[in-house]
Amino acid sequence: MSQVTTGEWANPKAQDVGATVEEFLTRLGGPTWIFLPGQDPSRTRAVTTLLHGNEPSGVRAIFQWLRSGTRPHVNLACFIGAVDAALAEPGFAHRHLPDCRDLNRCFRMPFEGREGRMAAGVLDRLRAINPEALIDFHNTSGRSPAYGVTTRLGEPQKALTALFSDHLIVTDLRLGTLMEAMEDDFPTLTAECGGAGDARSDETAMTALRSYAMAKSLWNAPHRSAQVKTFHHPIRVSLEAGKQVAYGASSLFDVDLTLRKDAEQFNFGVLNQGETLGWVRGDSLGVVVARDAKGRDRTREMFAVVDGRLVVAQPARIMMMTTNPHIAVSDCLFYCLPVSSSE
Repeated sequence: MSQVTTGEWANPKAQDVGATVEEFLTRLGGPTWIFLPGQDPSRTRAVTTLLHGNEPSGVRAIFQWLRSGTRPHVNLACFIGAVDAALAEPGFAHRHLPDCRDLNRCFRMPFEGREGRMAAGVLDRLRAINPEALIDFHNTSGRSPAYGVTTRLGEPQKALTALFSDHLIVTDLRLGTLMEAMEDDFPTLTAECGGAGDARSDETAMTALRSYAMAKSLWNAPHRSAQVKTFHHPIRVSLEAGKQVAYGASSLFDVDLTLRKDAEQFNFGVLNQGETLGWVRGDSLGVVVARDAKGRDRTREMFAVVDGRLVVAQPARIMMMTTNPHIAVSDCLFYCLPVSSSE
Protein backbone atom coordinates (compact mmCIF):
# COMPACT_ATOMS: atom_id res chain seq x y z
CA MET A 1 0.00 0.00 0.00
CA SER A 2 1.52 3.33 -1.06
CA GLN A 3 1.31 6.07 1.51
CA VAL A 4 0.37 9.69 0.91
CA THR A 5 3.38 11.97 0.97
CA THR A 6 3.35 14.54 3.76
CA GLY A 7 5.63 17.52 4.17
CA GLU A 8 8.28 17.86 6.85
CA TRP A 9 9.63 21.04 8.42
CA ALA A 10 12.40 20.82 11.00
CA ASN A 11 12.73 23.64 13.52
CA PRO A 12 11.10 26.46 11.50
CA LYS A 13 12.18 29.95 12.47
CA ALA A 14 9.68 32.54 13.67
CA GLN A 15 10.24 34.75 10.65
CA ASP A 16 9.56 31.86 8.25
CA VAL A 17 6.04 30.83 9.31
CA GLY A 18 4.17 33.90 8.05
CA ALA A 19 2.27 36.75 9.63
CA THR A 20 -1.08 34.95 9.96
CA VAL A 21 -2.19 31.38 10.51
CA GLU A 22 -3.65 31.39 6.99
CA GLU A 23 -0.27 32.38 5.55
CA PHE A 24 1.35 29.67 7.67
CA LEU A 25 -0.99 27.03 6.25
CA THR A 26 -0.40 28.30 2.72
CA ARG A 27 3.35 27.90 3.25
CA LEU A 28 2.79 24.34 4.49
CA GLY A 29 0.88 23.58 1.29
CA GLY A 30 -0.59 20.34 2.61
CA PRO A 31 -0.40 17.84 5.49
CA THR A 32 2.88 18.45 7.29
CA TRP A 33 5.01 17.19 10.16
CA ILE A 34 6.84 19.88 12.13
CA PHE A 35 9.70 18.83 14.39
CA LEU A 36 10.96 21.07 17.20
CA PRO A 37 14.08 20.17 19.20
CA GLY A 38 13.74 20.32 22.97
CA GLN A 39 16.01 21.37 25.80
CA ASP A 40 15.97 17.67 26.73
CA PRO A 41 16.49 15.94 23.35
CA SER A 42 16.14 12.47 24.85
CA ARG A 43 12.34 12.67 25.03
CA THR A 44 9.57 13.52 22.57
CA ARG A 45 5.91 14.48 22.90
CA ALA A 46 3.51 14.44 19.96
CA VAL A 47 0.78 16.83 18.92
CA THR A 48 -1.75 16.36 16.14
CA THR A 49 -4.32 18.88 14.99
CA LEU A 50 -6.50 20.06 12.12
CA LEU A 51 -7.68 16.52 11.40
CA HIS A 52 -10.88 18.46 10.70
CA GLY A 53 -10.44 21.59 8.60
CA ASN A 54 -13.05 23.58 10.51
CA GLU A 55 -11.38 23.14 13.92
CA PRO A 56 -8.61 25.76 14.04
CA SER A 57 -7.67 26.23 17.71
CA GLY A 58 -4.89 23.64 17.71
CA VAL A 59 -3.13 24.95 14.61
CA ARG A 60 -3.50 28.51 15.86
CA ALA A 61 -1.73 27.46 19.05
CA ILE A 62 1.10 25.82 17.10
CA PHE A 63 1.42 28.92 14.90
CA GLN A 64 1.61 31.22 17.93
CA TRP A 65 4.17 28.91 19.52
CA LEU A 66 6.35 29.03 16.41
CA ARG A 67 6.01 32.80 16.19
CA SER A 68 7.21 33.10 19.81
CA GLY A 69 10.42 31.22 19.06
CA THR A 70 10.16 29.38 22.39
CA ARG A 71 12.13 26.14 22.69
CA PRO A 72 10.07 23.32 24.24
CA HIS A 73 11.42 21.39 27.21
CA VAL A 74 11.34 18.13 25.22
CA ASN A 75 11.18 17.47 21.48
CA LEU A 76 7.81 18.19 19.89
CA ALA A 77 6.54 16.30 16.84
CA CYS A 78 3.48 18.06 15.41
CA PHE A 79 1.25 16.79 12.61
CA ILE A 80 -1.09 19.26 10.89
CA GLY A 81 -3.66 17.43 8.77
CA ALA A 82 -6.48 18.89 6.69
CA VAL A 83 -4.65 21.95 5.37
CA ASP A 84 -6.54 22.06 2.05
CA ALA A 85 -9.92 21.90 3.78
CA ALA A 86 -8.91 24.63 6.23
CA LEU A 87 -7.81 26.97 3.42
CA ALA A 88 -10.88 26.39 1.22
CA GLU A 89 -13.08 29.48 1.10
CA PRO A 90 -14.28 31.07 3.32
CA GLY A 91 -11.58 29.54 5.55
CA PHE A 92 -11.85 27.06 8.44
CA ALA A 93 -15.37 26.23 7.26
CA HIS A 94 -15.04 22.70 5.88
CA ARG A 95 -14.62 19.60 8.04
CA HIS A 96 -13.22 17.95 4.92
CA LEU A 97 -13.44 18.71 1.21
CA PRO A 98 -16.48 17.35 -0.65
CA ASP A 99 -14.49 14.70 -2.52
CA CYS A 100 -12.57 13.58 0.58
CA ARG A 101 -13.31 11.39 3.58
CA ASP A 102 -13.27 12.53 7.20
CA LEU A 103 -9.60 11.92 8.09
CA ASN A 104 -10.41 11.26 11.75
CA ARG A 105 -12.60 8.33 10.76
CA CYS A 106 -9.82 6.64 8.74
CA PHE A 107 -7.43 5.41 11.45
CA ARG A 108 -8.45 1.77 11.17
CA MET A 109 -8.29 -0.96 8.55
CA PRO A 110 -8.83 -1.08 5.69
CA PHE A 111 -6.73 2.01 5.01
CA GLU A 112 -8.40 2.77 1.71
CA GLY A 113 -8.27 5.88 -0.44
CA ARG A 114 -6.09 8.94 0.00
CA GLU A 115 -7.24 9.66 3.56
CA GLY A 116 -6.85 6.03 4.60
CA ARG A 117 -3.30 5.91 3.28
CA MET A 118 -2.50 9.21 4.98
CA ALA A 119 -3.86 7.88 8.28
CA ALA A 120 -1.72 4.75 7.96
CA GLY A 121 1.34 6.92 7.40
CA VAL A 122 0.58 9.03 10.46
CA LEU A 123 0.26 5.91 12.61
CA ASP A 124 3.54 4.51 11.30
CA ARG A 125 5.35 7.77 12.00
CA LEU A 126 3.94 8.09 15.51
CA ARG A 127 4.95 4.55 16.37
CA ALA A 128 8.45 5.17 15.03
CA ILE A 129 8.73 8.36 17.13
CA ASN A 130 7.29 6.56 20.19
CA PRO A 131 6.45 9.74 22.12
CA GLU A 132 5.82 9.73 25.84
CA ALA A 133 2.34 11.10 25.11
CA LEU A 134 0.07 12.36 22.31
CA ILE A 135 -2.53 15.14 22.43
CA ASP A 136 -4.88 15.50 19.46
CA PHE A 137 -6.35 19.03 19.43
CA HIS A 138 -9.94 19.57 18.25
CA ASN A 139 -12.81 22.02 18.54
CA THR A 140 -16.33 21.05 19.45
CA SER A 141 -19.07 21.35 16.83
CA GLY A 142 -20.96 23.85 19.01
CA ARG A 143 -20.36 26.08 22.00
CA SER A 144 -19.10 23.94 24.85
CA PRO A 145 -16.72 23.92 27.80
CA ALA A 146 -13.36 22.34 27.06
CA TYR A 147 -12.94 18.66 27.92
CA GLY A 148 -10.78 15.64 27.25
CA VAL A 149 -11.81 12.39 25.60
CA THR A 150 -10.09 9.04 26.05
CA THR A 151 -10.72 5.40 25.32
CA ARG A 152 -8.50 4.18 28.14
CA LEU A 153 -8.83 5.74 31.58
CA GLY A 154 -5.75 6.00 33.73
CA GLU A 155 -3.73 8.54 35.65
CA PRO A 156 -1.83 9.65 32.49
CA GLN A 157 -5.08 10.52 30.71
CA LYS A 158 -6.27 12.47 33.75
CA ALA A 159 -2.93 14.29 33.91
CA LEU A 160 -3.15 15.30 30.26
CA THR A 161 -6.73 16.52 30.74
CA ALA A 162 -5.72 18.55 33.78
CA LEU A 163 -3.51 20.68 31.54
CA PHE A 164 -6.63 22.44 30.24
CA SER A 165 -9.86 21.09 31.79
CA ASP A 166 -11.41 19.22 34.71
CA HIS A 167 -13.84 17.19 32.54
CA LEU A 168 -12.87 13.87 30.93
CA ILE A 169 -15.14 11.66 28.82
CA VAL A 170 -14.26 7.97 28.74
CA THR A 171 -15.77 6.44 25.62
CA ASP A 172 -16.05 2.90 24.35
CA LEU A 173 -17.47 4.02 21.00
CA ARG A 174 -15.31 3.09 18.03
CA LEU A 175 -15.39 5.46 15.06
CA GLY A 176 -11.95 5.10 13.49
CA THR A 177 -10.30 8.02 15.29
CA LEU A 178 -6.60 8.58 15.87
CA MET A 179 -7.14 8.33 19.62
CA GLU A 180 -8.56 4.81 19.29
CA ALA A 181 -5.68 3.65 17.10
CA MET A 182 -3.03 4.83 19.57
CA GLU A 183 -4.61 3.66 22.84
CA ASP A 184 -2.27 0.67 23.24
CA ASP A 185 0.94 2.50 22.30
CA PHE A 186 1.27 5.50 24.65
CA PRO A 187 -1.00 7.83 26.68
CA THR A 188 -3.27 9.54 24.17
CA LEU A 189 -5.92 12.20 24.65
CA THR A 190 -8.29 14.11 22.44
CA ALA A 191 -8.42 17.72 23.64
CA GLU A 192 -11.76 19.33 22.77
CA CYS A 193 -10.91 22.99 23.30
CA GLY A 194 -14.41 24.44 22.94
CA GLY A 195 -16.28 25.83 19.98
CA ALA A 196 -14.50 26.89 16.81
CA GLY A 197 -14.43 30.65 16.38
CA ASP A 198 -14.46 31.30 20.12
CA ALA A 199 -11.37 33.21 21.29
CA ARG A 200 -11.55 31.32 24.57
CA SER A 201 -11.06 28.06 22.69
CA ASP A 202 -7.88 29.40 21.11
CA GLU A 203 -6.67 30.48 24.54
CA THR A 204 -7.43 27.02 25.92
CA ALA A 205 -5.43 25.35 23.15
CA MET A 206 -2.50 27.71 23.69
CA THR A 207 -2.55 27.13 27.45
CA ALA A 208 -2.64 23.36 26.94
CA LEU A 209 0.17 23.40 24.36
CA ARG A 210 2.38 25.61 26.51
CA SER A 211 1.90 23.44 29.59
CA TYR A 212 2.39 20.25 27.58
CA ALA A 213 5.52 21.46 25.82
CA MET A 214 7.24 23.06 28.81
CA ALA A 215 6.51 20.59 31.61
CA LYS A 216 9.60 18.80 32.87
CA SER A 217 7.27 15.92 33.72
CA LEU A 218 3.67 15.35 32.67
CA TRP A 219 2.96 13.01 35.55
CA ASN A 220 4.05 14.79 38.74
CA ALA A 221 0.90 16.76 39.64
CA PRO A 222 -1.51 14.19 41.15
CA HIS A 223 -3.40 16.94 43.02
CA ARG A 224 -4.46 18.44 39.68
CA SER A 225 -5.39 15.05 38.21
CA ALA A 226 -7.54 14.34 41.25
CA GLN A 227 -9.77 17.29 40.33
CA VAL A 228 -10.67 15.80 36.94
CA LYS A 229 -14.24 14.48 36.85
CA THR A 230 -14.86 11.52 34.55
CA PHE A 231 -17.97 10.69 32.50
CA HIS A 232 -18.25 7.16 31.17
CA HIS A 233 -19.66 5.55 28.01
CA PRO A 234 -21.58 8.26 26.14
CA ILE A 235 -24.46 7.21 23.89
CA ARG A 236 -24.30 8.52 20.31
CA VAL A 237 -27.49 10.15 19.05
CA SER A 238 -27.84 10.33 15.27
CA LEU A 239 -30.42 11.36 12.74
CA GLU A 240 -32.11 8.43 11.03
CA ALA A 241 -30.99 7.96 7.42
CA GLY A 242 -32.89 10.13 4.98
CA LYS A 243 -34.26 12.48 7.64
CA GLN A 244 -33.73 16.23 7.83
CA VAL A 245 -32.84 18.45 10.77
CA ALA A 246 -33.06 22.19 11.35
CA TYR A 247 -32.82 24.50 14.36
CA GLY A 248 -35.45 26.96 15.52
CA ALA A 249 -37.55 28.39 18.33
CA SER A 250 -40.49 26.17 17.42
CA SER A 251 -41.37 23.32 15.08
CA LEU A 252 -40.50 23.85 11.42
CA PHE A 253 -43.05 21.80 9.53
CA ASP A 254 -40.93 21.17 6.42
CA VAL A 255 -38.25 19.13 8.28
CA ASP A 256 -38.41 15.88 10.21
CA LEU A 257 -36.65 17.17 13.33
CA THR A 258 -36.35 20.70 14.69
CA LEU A 259 -33.89 21.03 17.54
CA ARG A 260 -33.92 24.10 19.74
CA LYS A 261 -31.82 26.88 18.27
CA ASP A 262 -30.25 27.40 21.70
CA ALA A 263 -29.45 23.68 22.07
CA GLU A 264 -25.73 24.35 22.48
CA GLN A 265 -26.47 25.67 25.96
CA PHE A 266 -27.18 22.08 27.02
CA ASN A 267 -23.55 20.99 26.57
CA PHE A 268 -22.37 19.34 29.79
CA GLY A 269 -25.62 20.31 31.45
CA VAL A 270 -28.19 17.93 32.89
CA LEU A 271 -31.73 17.83 31.49
CA ASN A 272 -34.51 16.56 33.72
CA GLN A 273 -37.03 13.99 32.61
CA GLY A 274 -39.56 15.59 30.27
CA GLU A 275 -37.44 18.59 29.23
CA THR A 276 -37.75 19.53 25.56
CA LEU A 277 -34.90 19.17 23.08
CA GLY A 278 -36.97 19.95 19.99
CA TRP A 279 -39.93 18.93 17.88
CA VAL A 280 -40.60 16.07 15.47
CA ARG A 281 -42.86 15.95 12.43
CA GLY A 282 -45.51 13.28 12.55
CA ASP A 283 -45.29 12.70 16.31
CA SER A 284 -42.83 9.83 15.76
CA LEU A 285 -39.67 8.96 17.67
CA GLY A 286 -38.30 7.27 14.55
CA VAL A 287 -36.42 10.39 13.47
CA VAL A 288 -33.51 9.80 15.87
CA VAL A 289 -31.55 6.75 16.97
CA ALA A 290 -29.43 6.44 20.11
CA ARG A 291 -26.89 3.62 20.18
CA ASP A 292 -24.24 2.67 22.69
CA ALA A 293 -20.82 1.23 21.91
CA LYS A 294 -22.22 -2.30 21.65
CA GLY A 295 -24.68 -1.17 18.99
CA ARG A 296 -27.69 -1.52 21.26
CA ASP A 297 -30.63 0.73 20.45
CA ARG A 298 -31.17 2.96 23.52
CA THR A 299 -33.54 5.40 21.83
CA ARG A 300 -36.73 4.66 23.76
CA GLU A 301 -34.80 4.45 27.01
CA MET A 302 -33.38 7.96 26.51
CA PHE A 303 -36.10 9.86 24.60
CA ALA A 304 -39.84 10.15 24.08
CA VAL A 305 -42.23 12.19 21.97
CA VAL A 306 -44.94 14.09 23.85
CA ASP A 307 -47.40 16.20 21.83
CA GLY A 308 -44.88 16.51 19.03
CA ARG A 309 -42.02 17.45 21.38
CA LEU A 310 -38.82 15.43 21.56
CA VAL A 311 -38.12 15.13 25.29
CA VAL A 312 -35.64 13.25 27.45
CA ALA A 313 -37.20 10.18 29.01
CA GLN A 314 -34.87 10.19 32.01
CA PRO A 315 -32.38 12.66 33.47
CA ALA A 316 -29.49 12.93 31.02
CA ARG A 317 -26.29 14.85 30.51
CA ILE A 318 -25.97 16.28 27.00
CA MET A 319 -22.56 16.58 25.34
CA MET A 320 -21.13 17.57 21.98
CA MET A 321 -24.38 19.15 20.84
CA THR A 322 -24.05 20.95 17.51
CA THR A 323 -26.34 23.45 15.79
CA ASN A 324 -24.60 22.93 12.44
CA PRO A 325 -27.06 20.93 10.29
CA HIS A 326 -24.33 19.64 7.98
CA ILE A 327 -22.35 18.15 10.87
CA ALA A 328 -25.55 16.88 12.47
CA VAL A 329 -26.38 14.92 9.31
CA SER A 330 -22.87 13.77 8.35
CA ASP A 331 -21.66 12.88 11.85
CA CYS A 332 -24.17 12.96 14.72
CA LEU A 333 -26.60 15.22 16.57
CA PHE A 334 -25.04 14.94 20.03
CA TYR A 335 -24.06 12.46 22.74
CA CYS A 336 -25.83 11.82 26.03
CA LEU A 337 -25.35 10.01 29.31
CA PRO A 338 -27.97 8.80 31.77
CA VAL A 339 -27.56 10.64 35.08
CA SER A 340 -27.82 8.78 38.35
CA SER A 341 -29.70 10.23 41.31
CA SER A 342 -26.39 10.59 43.18
CA GLU A 343 -25.04 13.22 40.75
